[in-house]
Formats: sequence, structure tokens, C-alpha cells
Amino acid sequence: MSAPPEEGRATDLGLPVEVRGLCKNYGELVAVKDVDLQVEPGDVFGYLGPNGAGKTTSLRMMLGLIRPSAGTVRLFGRDPQATVRALEGVAGFVEAPSFYPYLSGLVNLELLAGLDGGEAERLIPEALEIVGLSDRAKDRVGAYSHGMRQRLGIAAALLRQPRLLLLDEPATGLDPAGMRDMRDLIRELSGRGMTVLLSSHLLGEVEELCNRVAIVRKGGVAYQGSLAELRRQA
Repeated sequence: MSAPPEEGRATDLGLPVEVRGLCKNYGELVAVKDVDLQVEPGDVFGYLGPNGAGKTTSLRMMLGLIRPSAGTVRLFGRDPQATVRALEGVAGFVEAPSFYPYLSGLVNLELLAGLDGGEAERLIPEALEIVGLSDRAKDRVGAYSHGMRQRLGIAAALLRQPRLLLLDEPATGLDPAGMRDMRDLIRELSGRGMTVLLSSHLLGEVEELCNRVAIVRKGGVAYQGSLAELRRQA
């Protein structure tokens, strides 16, 4: 689902993700403190920590949904707060993806494609096939399992033809079969050349999927590097 950059599109000047000194305060509450991250092309990067450690807040800042109190975020060298075009090639979801439950998965994706002028509509069949929902595309989303809604969220992200996916706890709430399906899907997306940053509180999920990891505690990064090095230090 990749395409060469078109004339006039934002150009890439850096790594998929480069975060320096990232902080977010809510009054006296420090949600994220001095986070540095570096995600290389082709990484499946795990952002691992317990609930409440600041993972979701970090991803919100990376996607430009909230402003940092301090520090910088660069996605392919671009500031996600600068312009809408700064997020070209980037997609994902924070917390559980939301859809109209009384509409089908297909219609939900068509509505999302329409927000970008409808050009992404041609990508819907392939996106549904990649996430394994082609045979349920015309069913109401309200009848989907939690795992199916998570996969529909990834299908929606694929409409942006991303080279970087930011996924917030994609396996949360899934049964063992759903977790296996999600792991297989993320491996397939990585195999298609996408860089993936996923947050999780599940060590097993990160060990199964990721080549590099950052461990976050109380808003700050306690370790960043390869899983092999982390095991050697354990």
C-alpha cells in the first residue's frame, strides 16, 4: 500500500520517530518527564510500562493531538504540531478506535476516506483484506468483537498509506486468539516495510513482536535499547 512521494508533499528529513526531552504537565501532575526516544526505520518498537505510566499521553503528543509542556517531537524530521501535512505517512490510534456502531465496517471506512477527499476509497478493499475483515465488511460494527474493532482501526490507519504506525495498546482486552491475530497482523505490516511503535503493558506481547523497546516508569524512560541487551542486563 505504499506510494512514492508526490510533488508538493512534505519531504522526509529524519528518523521515523525522534523525541527529545518530552514533558507533559497537568498542573502539578507530571504525566511525562524528559522522555527521549529514537525509532529507526523498520523497527517494531515497544513502549512498555504499566497503566498510568504516561504511554498514552506520549503517543498523543507524537500524533499532535496535545501540545508538550516541553521538549520536541519529530516524525520523519517534521513537527506534528506544525501543519496537517507534517503527519503525511503517519497513522495510528490512541486508546480504542471509535466507529459508528450502527453502520457497517465498510461504510465507516468510506466515511473516513471521504474526509480526505475520497481518494483513499480505492484502498479500502485491500485494507480490509490485510486486516482479515473482508468477509465481515458489510456487518454492523456494533456486532464486531473487540478484536475486530481493533483490526478495523488498523484498516482505517492503512487508508493513509502510512510508513509509520503508532498503536496504543493494540492487544488490550483481546482473548488469546485475538492477541495471536493482532501479532500476526503487526508482523505482516512490518513485513510490508512499515515502522511500528506500539505501547503495551504486556511484556509477553513486546517480547513476541518487538526488536527494540523503551521501558517507561512514572512518566520517564528507565531503559531503551534492544531486547537482547535488556535480557543480558536482567
